[in-house]
Amino acid sequence: MANLIRSAKSGSDWTQTDLDAYHIEFFPEEPGVFFGINLAFTPPLVDKELLATVDAQAMQKDRNVELINLLDLAMSPHGSKGAVSDFVVELFKVLGYVRRDRLACTRKNLALLICGELRQVETDVCLVDRSQNNILLLVKEDKRSEDRRPVDTRAQLVAEAVAAFAENNKNRMAAGLYCLTEQVIPGIIMVGTSPTFFKIPVTKNLCTRIAHGTYPRNATCISYCVPPVPRPNRRHSEGMKPLDNRHQILSCYEAFKQVLGI
Repeated sequence: MANLIRSAKSGSDWTQTDLDAYHIEFFPEEPGVFFGINLAFTPPLVDKELLATVDAQAMQKDRNVELINLLDLAMSPHGSKGAVSDFVVELFKVLGYVRRDRLACTRKNLALLICGELRQVETDVCLVDRSQNNILLLVKEDKRSEDRRPVDTRAQLVAEAVAAFAENNKNRMAAGLYCLTEQVIPGIIMVGTSPTFFKIPVTKNLCTRIAHGTYPRNATCISYCVPPVPRPNRRHSEGMKPLDNRHQILSCYEAFKQVLGI
């Protein structure tokens, strides 16, 4: 892998080859290990109607109706562009991810220094703490189902995490704070309304290697967790629509707050 050709490219062009070129690997973890907490003891802190009623038309509260309508649009094969991001933003509000200085921003552009050149990455959704100008979380939609060129969403998410780490340090320097040498950047990849959760450890050394286009001796090991839904083979097609799936996935979002530190 050390002999792979490395080139300056934007985050949207990253593939598995780039992960190999920078010695980046993925490892699955069970929910208890990944979240550091038992899901059975982290019930979702949402309105009970969301856990008991499948369809928006049968709901009484306007906010719940809006969320489930957005869920349906995000899962529709004919849904509008950006429907998944719209759903994620509203879900973050309902879950308490968005609160006061914590904002859910869409289509945020970040700089990526790679092979001596500046390139761009664009997030789908990111959670930003405005009080510290700190990016807390990245969300990437898996668009492989669309009739476009092949994509590697995991590789794109890693490129965004590297850029977010650099952005966080740039903001720390501007505030007169010391730069971090390492930081775990949490991430989520969405297939419709079905999430996979990631913990991406980014170090100063990894950023330097990518900036210079050289191979890191030590691997970057990224852990990820797939929610334990009742019908794993149908998790992408069912998403958060069935109530049993919805409960499990919302419990994962609740447990993920431990990783985010919110």
